[in-house]
Amino acid sequence: MDIYPRGYDGFDSFPKKAVEMPPTYVLVIALGFVGVAACFWMYMGLHLVAPVPRDPRRSEKTFTTILPDGTRSEPRDLPCWIDKWSAEKEVAKRKQGTSSSTPLPDIPIDAAELFISVVVPAYNEEERLGGMLEEAVAYLQERYGDAHAGAGGKYTREEKSTGGNAGWEILIVSDGSTDKTVDTALAFAKEHQLSQHPVPVPGPRTPKPTTSTHIPHGSIRVVELEQNRGKGGAVTHGMRHVRGQYVVFADADGASRFSDLDSLVEGCRSVEDKKGRGVAIGSRAHLVGSEAVVKRSKLRNFLMHSFHLLLYLLTPRATARIKDTQCGFKLFSRSTLPFIVPYMHSEGWIFDVEMLMLAESANINMVEVAIGWKEVMGSKLNVMWDSLGMAWGLAVLRLAWGLGVYKKE
Repeated sequence: MDIYPRGYDGFDSFPKKAVEMPPTYVLVIALGFVGVAACFWMYMGLHLVAPVPRDPRRSEKTFTTILPDGTRSEPRDLPCWIDKWSAEKEVAKRKQGTSSSTPLPDIPIDAAELFISVVVPAYNEEERLGGMLEEAVAYLQERYGDAHAGAGGKYTREEKSTGGNAGWEILIVSDGSTDKTVDTALAFAKEHQLSQHPVPVPGPRTPKPTTSTHIPHGSIRVVELEQNRGKGGAVTHGMRHVRGQYVVFADADGASRFSDLDSLVEGCRSVEDKKGRGVAIGSRAHLVGSEAVVKRSKLRNFLMHSFHLLLYLLTPRATARIKDTQCGFKLFSRSTLPFIVPYMHSEGWIFDVEMLMLAESANINMVEVAIGWKEVMGSKLNVMWDSLGMAWGLAVLRLAWGLGVYKKE
């Protein structure tokens, strides 16, 4: 049976008339339109995924401390250098006018009231916070002394005159904690303020401590964020309210050796410019290959090296040269803060990199300082998912600053 219709001569695979392609310039124009459209939608998508920090709430601009009689204070207003600085900057903008192309002059912030401020971001850290504070207050009180009484610790009068007042403060930022982090911090402050010989709290380096340190009243302040913002959000919030000539943020687990703080101060001083701006970065790079790192899982070490490669490829030159961007022990001079804190967007694990990128963009010198470090159990970092999140956050961060989604106004 013939399945083909009568008159069918078969399919001609070779058309008798050539198919004409559009001119080359038409293809180029079409591809150009496609490229522009892709860039436009990528730019619009970047606006959607780029993090935007929320404004602080009224209750978050207050702190609680322990009064001289041992009672817990009512919430008190925190000093806030950034509010006054922002207002003065806005006034300067209005005076200069929108049509002027002259850059705004640098606006100084309030003078320091004490030598050093320590910002401690804490999310559900009731188990580890006490040990970290024990090591911190012992060093701070011995080295920098009591600002309230005018005592000076081991810092000489000449050092104080060139570096700010004596004294120290710890600002604990409870990042929406649901455990007893706040109670733990205030109980520590009460014991160490009221007693001349307080009961020492075991820590990662002193599992069986025998001595402790009496501290000045009001040296430990506790700020409560109503909702969890992430480590970067907690650190940035704390840095808005510091009173020190130098500001360091330190993890609540006590992994970084607090006695290395003086090395950070000296490192920062060694690179400060004429405006007094400088950043010192605690670094664990010298520990690569040591037992502390070798004992980590192969997956964690692989992800660490992969992240370092990504940093090298995606960050500006000076930031890319930093060997350890993620160590939670970084120090800033007070004059540096207006060039970094007002422009922060990242609130997750990648916030350290944004701080360094902002410092680099403002031509602020940075130096890495080797510090002691110890692996502490109880980390809230999920190695796999948080590493992927950091890679994504870094890519978004770099594009947002590169394409003008984030701007310095």
